[in-house]
Parts: sequence; structure tokens; C-alpha cells
Amino acid sequence: MLGFLTVVLLLLAGPASAAVGPSIQRCPADFELVRRGQGISVSEARYIEQKREKVLPSAFKTYLHNVQRTGVTLPDYVEKILQSTNQLPTVGISTSGGGFRAAIFGAGVLNALDARNSSSVEKGTGGLLQAATHLAGLSGGSWLVTSLAQANFPTIQHLVFGDGRGGDFGGWIPEFDIWTVSTDPAVQATYVDELLQEIAVKAKHFPVSVGDGWGRALARHFSNGTSAANFLANTSHGAGILFSDLINLPTLASHELPFPIITADLLSKHINGTIFPGGNFVPLNTPMFEFNIFEMGCFDDVLAAHTPTKHLGTTNSSVCVTGFDEAMFLSGTSSNLWNELNITAEILAENTANFSILVNETYPQSPALRLDTSNFPNPFHGVAPQTFADAGETILVLCDGGEDGQVSPLQPMLVKDRKIDVILAIDAVRTDDADGFAGGASLIATQDRMQLFQSGLATFPSVPTTLAAFAAANLSSRPTFFGCTPDFVHARWGTPPAQGPLLVYIANGAPPRDGAPPLTNTSTFQSVYSAPEMQGMLMQTFVTATQGAVVGDALEDPEWGACLACAVVDRARAREGVSRSGVCTTCFARYCWEG
Repeated sequence: MLGFLTVVLLLLAGPASAAVGPSIQRCPADFELVRRGQGISVSEARYIEQKREKVLPSAFKTYLHNVQRTGVTLPDYVEKILQSTNQLPTVGISTSGGGFRAAIFGAGVLNALDARNSSSVEKGTGGLLQAATHLAGLSGGSWLVTSLAQANFPTIQHLVFGDGRGGDFGGWIPEFDIWTVSTDPAVQATYVDELLQEIAVKAKHFPVSVGDGWGRALARHFSNGTSAANFLANTSHGAGILFSDLINLPTLASHELPFPIITADLLSKHINGTIFPGGNFVPLNTPMFEFNIFEMGCFDDVLAAHTPTKHLGTTNSSVCVTGFDEAMFLSGTSSNLWNELNITAEILAENTANFSILVNETYPQSPALRLDTSNFPNPFHGVAPQTFADAGETILVLCDGGEDGQVSPLQPMLVKDRKIDVILAIDAVRTDDADGFAGGASLIATQDRMQLFQSGLATFPSVPTTLAAFAAANLSSRPTFFGCTPDFVHARWGTPPAQGPLLVYIANGAPPRDGAPPLTNTSTFQSVYSAPEMQGMLMQTFVTATQGAVVGDALEDPEWGACLACAVVDRARAREGVSRSGVCTTCFARYCWEG
């Protein structure tokens, strides 16, 4: 089999010709390159407003009905809130990085929240996916979010395995490796040549790097246009599917899909700071960027600026670019770990020089350009020069969104203007390489980072400060609620004190309780799975997401569906000045971490 680095070099070694890519034209008369501030865009606000008006009332009623079917008696306030029109909670879901493992685990949790899954309905968790307003993914989690959105919000089984109709979306096709698709040198060379051809149009006008080839390779798994039958054929493989165009798909146009967001880290040569233990190269004091279907930008107060996703690649208000925001290029940016290859002198000496030569032989680049990152013409050039370290750079250099240690995309849920009441944090990050399970590191990283970037963002709930504390309290082996207190209302105004969202933590944190061999703790770098292996992982994840805590001698909590509903409405309950009662009191005693 061809070596990992050899494939990288081959990727950049072929001739250049391509069919699609960015185009350049005069900007619209009303074009605004940069929007400043820490608020959301008018377009996003309108999307959420329409979802709250047209989708959420029926979605929450369906969810409530499914919870009631479990037979657990809910407090009156839970039923009142979930059947209201003006008190409905705002739910955000974040799904972590961790390669294919994270994509599969995240998919399994979403499946457990899907009203279209009869097993989820029976557990009392089905319907919450349809009632969520925002869905954020990072790295492997971004593969899930992007794939789900561009495929028009199918069921998880259809998303992962295809619909079986022989169409142009055959699921994630995990039997093919992302890079090394064949041990036959001729077949592999043809594959590499096709990847190169697909980025040639972009290379005529814009910087290209391994990030572009990575996005095209990922597209064969996570974009429409590929099936097992045509995987090696010279077809479009999702080329031209743009993130900004997804709003035109039926489930986004009708506001059914939670608003999709993916994140990436800035890799700046100007920033020095503390590297979070378990992080890689990006200090915690580095600005973080997000992509949504309307804008790309940064909510951190050091920049607080945004640019239209549709016009990524644009750097002035006269000449506009379209077509730069190919969906899997952005998802590939969120999962671009290639800069991690340059971590030792040996790798630098043996590979980087040849790598650079091959890039320049194929698509000549500036000597100053990094070839191991994803590179964007900087729309924020000259913006906030006193606080934004890369305001003087013409290229924004971006990499995997978890390289600062925040491998769960929680910050998008802390944007105050989004008014998120509860975050469902799906964590498939390998904290301990000995057993491969999650241990809370990403939550700790976000807690640490929020001490640097609190201004203008909602309060992040307190979590333990060490992995040892997480492990000692078994917070990853069962669902855990963070941010449960205070449970009181303001004595004068009858409103709760300022507080951030409640966080419901669902982690890939332990082996199956019934003693079955664990399937979900695979390596982040495993990119080939059989269909039975992936189905087994989805089934184990479903159990993780629906079993709750151990209660007495029972391996599952029969009240977990009700407990999750109690968490969903808790901030709305506090706004109404109502105290917790009934099963919700029991649930919060069972699942809350109080510090």
C-alpha cells in the first residue's frame, strides 16, 4: 500500500485541468464585504425566526408526545412550555471532531434524536433533532453536518449507507480509504490525477494547497455525486456544491434543518500563547472562525467581523468572487490536520522540501504560502489592526478547528444573539489513547478559552478543571448536565439572573455496560470501515445516547427521556419564574454536576 506521505506527494504531482471552480465578476451594487459586530446576520436571524414560527411549534409537540409515551409523568410546566408558541426553548447541538469515528458517533446520536426513527420515538428522545435550531460540527463532526445538509436532511441510515436506489449518493462509502483508494499503482495514479484536475480552475486565480485536494477527496464520501459503483469514475463527485447554495434545498428553504455551522482555527505566525494540553499548534488566545450558509467570520471581540460565504475569495467591494465556498473544501478546512506533519525536523527534512517542489511544479505558489493548510484571501485585511493579529496578512491560514484543544464546537452556541438555552454536546474525542474514549478535554479547553474571550459571549457553564476530576466523577460514562444552578428568580423582577446555556454532555466515554466488545473507540486516523462495522458503531452509539445513567441494578434509566426534556426546558422554566418539580427535581439531582 502506498504510504500516507507518498499519497500526499502524488496528490500534488499530476497535470492540471478542471471543469469547475471559482469565478470572478463585478460586485453587486449593494455589496458589503465586511459586517462588524458580535451579532448574527439578518439572514440567519430570519432563518431562525421562520423556523420558530413555522417548524418549532409542531416539532416540539411531536417531541413532547414521544416523551409522554414513555409513561413518565412530567411536571405541568414542561408540557406547558413545549406546547407553547412564545416560550419554546432554543436548542443547539454540537458534534465533535475525531475523524470518521466522530462522524459515525455523531450520526448515531442524531439518529437517537430523530423523530423519523421509531426506536428513538420509543425511547422518548426522538423529535429533538427536528426541534433544534442550530447544528455545529468540527473536523469529523463537520463531515456529518455538511453531508447531512447537502443531502437534504435524509434519515441517518440513508445518509450513512445510501438509499439503495443506485443514485448519485451512495452513502459515506467507507470501504474506500480517503487517500489511498487502491493498491494498484495505475488506479491510484488515475485517482490522484482526477483530484488535481478538479482544483486546476481554482489554481488559475487563487492559492491552492493540500487543503484543496483534501476537500475533493472528502467529497467522494460526504457529497452527492458518488456511489460505490462510480467512486473511481471521472465524474463530478460533488464539485460545484456550494455551502451558500444549500439554502435552496427543500429542507433548508422550509427551515426544517437546524442551522448548519462548521468551525476552523486560524494558524497565525503572529500569535504566541498557551497551548492547551492535548491541543496541537494553535494557542487558545487565537481567534476562531466559523462558516455558516450565509457568512464566514469570527465572533471573538478581537475581530468581530464577518463576510458573505457566497463571496469567499473576495477582498474588495468592486471585484467579487463566487464559487470559492465549495462545501467539502470548507469541511476539509475544518478537518485539515496536514500542518501536523511538520512537527519534527526529520519530517521537515525528508518531506517538506519535496512537497513544496511538487506543489510549485504543478501550481506555482508564492514562496511565502503555507502548503499544508487551507488558504483564503483575507477579507479582513486592515480590519481591527490593533487587536486582530492577522489584519496585515493578505491570506488567512486556517486549519482543523480542534487544533487549539477545543475539539467540540461549543463557541458557536455561546453567541449571545443566538439565545441558545441548552447545548447538546456530542463528544467523540479520544482523550486517553489507552482505551480510546472521551474524557472531557474539549470542555475543559473551552472553559479555559472563555477566560480569554468572554467579552460579548454568553457564559460557559462551569466544568471540572482536570481530566482526573472528570474521570473520578464518571462524567463521561453517562450523560451529564453542566450549568444547572442557580435555580432561582430575581426577587424584584421575577426573572433569572444572567446566565449562559445549560449543557447536556453525551460522550463516547465508556465501553458498553452489557460487556459487549466496544466498537466506537477506533483511531481518529482509521478511515476504512466495513458496512457491518459501521452499523455496529451506530447501534452502540444509539444505546449510549438513550440509556441515561445506571439506576440501581438497571443498566438504563427508564426516566432518561423525561430527564432530557427537563433539561431542554430548564432555561425557559427559569424565565417563567417556575421552580423545578416532580421528576425534573429527581433528574437534576441525578445528572447535574455542581462543582
